[in-house]
Amino acid sequence: MTDPRRERLYEELAMASRRYMAAYVLFNQAVADHLGLHPTDVQCLSLLTAAPEPLTVKQIAELTGLTTGSATRLVDRLERGGYVARTPDRQDRRRVLVAPVTERLTHVSALWDDLGTSWQALYDEHTEEELEVITRHMRRAHDLSQVQMERLRARPKPGRSPAKPPQRG
Repeated sequence: MTDPRRERLYEELAMASRRYMAAYVLFNQAVADHLGLHPTDVQCLSLLTAAPEPLTVKQIAELTGLTTGSATRLVDRLERGGYVARTPDRQDRRRVLVAPVTERLTHVSALWDDLGTSWQALYDEHTEEELEVITRHMRRAHDLSQVQMERLRARPKPGRSPAKPPQRG
């Protein structure tokens, strides 16, 4: 039999997680609105700035779950806004790399720095051991999210029949 206290904690954690994820999505929307960007564009900039090297559009598509066509349009928007630059890959001239434009990201960074002071105050309430647990959980949740997204993308969408190949006439 499951421990009732643990069962209650699971329920509380599930509710807190749902509220946190919803709040993060809405927060991301508010940041995007403030910057005049699409929420996916903001997340792409985050992924690009966290990447150790420039990415290809295909890699951006894989990271975001977008089709390559949608990822290309996303990169087009960011390039028009001056947030990213496309450069030829020196190793493979057929590939084009997408990198953030540091100078253009200064106002995005300034916004994050301004908002970050509140997050730092929240973190300061925790012991080093608690921060280690939170960090470990966030890393594991990220990895699990990646797996779950792949599983979802592989499933047929509700109410839709599996795609049929086009008929030639």
